[in-house]
Amino acid sequence: MIQIGNLKIDKNVFLAPLAGVTDLSFRMTCRRFGCPFTYTEMVSAKALYYQDKKTAKLLQSDPIDFPFAVQIFGSDPEIMAQIVPQALATGASLLDINMGCPAPKIVQNGDGSFLMTQPQKVTEIVAAVKEVSPVPVSVKIRKGFLEDNAVEVALAAEAGGADAICVHGRTRAQYYSGSADWDVIARVKAAVKIPVIGNGDVKSPIDAQRMMESTHCDAVMVGRAALGNPFLFREMDEYFTYGQILTETTPQERIDAALWHIERLVAQEGEHMGILQSRKHAAWYIKGMRGSAEGRERINQAKTFAEMQQILHSLL
Repeated sequence: MIQIGNLKIDKNVFLAPLAGVTDLSFRMTCRRFGCPFTYTEMVSAKALYYQDKKTAKLLQSDPIDFPFAVQIFGSDPEIMAQIVPQALATGASLLDINMGCPAPKIVQNGDGSFLMTQPQKVTEIVAAVKEVSPVPVSVKIRKGFLEDNAVEVALAAEAGGADAICVHGRTRAQYYSGSADWDVIARVKAAVKIPVIGNGDVKSPIDAQRMMESTHCDAVMVGRAALGNPFLFREMDEYFTYGQILTETTPQERIDAALWHIERLVAQEGEHMGILQSRKHAAWYIKGMRGSAEGRERINQAKTFAEMQQILHSLL
């Protein structure tokens, strides 16, 4: 269990926010296999401020997906504070501020990981959001922008009133290449008094255990390893409860989960957009299965849910 402010979460493995991935349909699918806590895709504070309808869709929620966090990004403390009610309107239990995104279009606007070059501004943004937020506030950072300054930025966030901090063990310069530095997570954990969530290269239950033991972090966050693999949360649960993985994921279960996920994506986006967006997910689900190379080619031509069903079932 982990407690962030007044929020108690009964398990210690979370689904990371992933742009273009962790929409409601994906989060609901991960919940089916035991994920205890999820994050929305990151949401632009300015887009919410200017009432962009497409952005507001990112805040969709469902009773199945609870408790969850909304992740916002921006660099204007006043705007960040003003959009808090909108960000929380769908019932989020935690408000997370992204200060780690490495994407050029985010960094060029002074948002995301660029904020790690401005620790004082980190404090100002967190303080502004914390003052008006009725739920706990957390911050997601990286090891640094060009160099390691995660401890300095974590302390700046804590000074602003952050209730928790998540550390991804790569600098912005690394993007997602190389190996994540778990030592920086340990240094942040030793420096702050608030809970720390570790992130980076957690691909299995053994990785999660190793990260928690080596860094003493309070929870771990799973990102890319969950793509097409929501079963990872069940494996984590079984491993931490029984010391071993008890349930083997079968090809049939992969296909069933993929179609459950895609059906909800279609309901969320409509058939045309839903199927277009589902193609990458379907390809992730069938990775490693017999006939997956040919299956991916056919998936990328699918235009309807019926076609997707036929293609996926043909792989069994």
